[in-house]
Amino acid sequence: MRKETLITLSRRTGFSVSTVSRVLNGKANKYRISEKTVKLITEEANSRNYKPSLLAKGLRTQKTNTIGLLVPGIDNPYFANIASTVISETSRLGYTTVLVDTMGAPDLERAGVESLVSRMVDGIIVVPSGQEPDALESIDRNRTPVVLIDRYFEPTALPYVTTNNYEGGFNATKYLIGFGHRDILCIRGVPHSMPARERERGYLDALREAGLEDRARIAGNDFSIQNGYLETKFALSGSARPTAIFAMSNTILLGTIKAIKESELRIPDDISVVSFDNYTYLDYLDPAITRVSQRISEMGALAVKILLQRIEGTGNDDAKIQLSPQLIVCNSVAHAHGEK
Repeated sequence: MRKETLITLSRRTGFSVSTVSRVLNGKANKYRISEKTVKLITEEANSRNYKPSLLAKGLRTQKTNTIGLLVPGIDNPYFANIASTVISETSRLGYTTVLVDTMGAPDLERAGVESLVSRMVDGIIVVPSGQEPDALESIDRNRTPVVLIDRYFEPTALPYVTTNNYEGGFNATKYLIGFGHRDILCIRGVPHSMPARERERGYLDALREAGLEDRARIAGNDFSIQNGYLETKFALSGSARPTAIFAMSNTILLGTIKAIKESELRIPDDISVVSFDNYTYLDYLDPAITRVSQRISEMGALAVKILLQRIEGTGNDDAKIQLSPQLIVCNSVAHAHGEK
């Protein structure tokens, strides 16, 4: 079946292409088109299941009411949560979101951005995977507004919304130190990513403040379950076993818990655990996990707000927002042996 177009509708109804277009775009009153004509064209379009081409409309109006969203891994609950928040917010405001999973690969990110630009999206929200801002800054400067979410570059001209990861890492580590822990293993994510670097910096500063900088133990290189499992397994196999573990993400945490159970140790009796990221299921683990909660809903809403204002030409191109996280205290931390 041939696709229905303005031209075929024009031929079938006997009205000009411009008249058909004005009716279907809700401009009949402006051009004083009769109700009879409006009814005839509308009924014919509905009977033929006519769907306007967003690309063609975008070429005429320079606006498609679509935005692009790029995340490093939709299989990660954290990024899935970000995507859900952004899609919900853009939908509420009349926009469609095209989601791209970059799998954390800079080359896939570049290809995804170019594909979105070629589809004439009005703007792009991205959790960047690369280490250099040049490509995204060029797109933003010359073609399509870009807003960063969760991660950012330093320095960068691009606006961003993120968690204050330094504060979260500092507070999580200080909480463990307050329970007498001196041997705290930090299992990090991708080392070059801004969240991992800032959480690590917070961890180190908290140790330094307590005079424990020479006791720092940092391992791992990925925000994955396997990374958490392997690094915990290795740490527990030696004689200098940590008394506490700071897992930099919920996925790392799951691997950590598996390794601890396989070692026949108990949380928090034998080893204490604190994690970044907040999910309801953490309350149903035994024990419930103490964690640093990120304000994902606010992060997504702010990123959308900044982007849409930039699309309309009314936004702040220099917006750089860090949201303070919250430490949610549960039952996964106990006093280190010999400490009160």
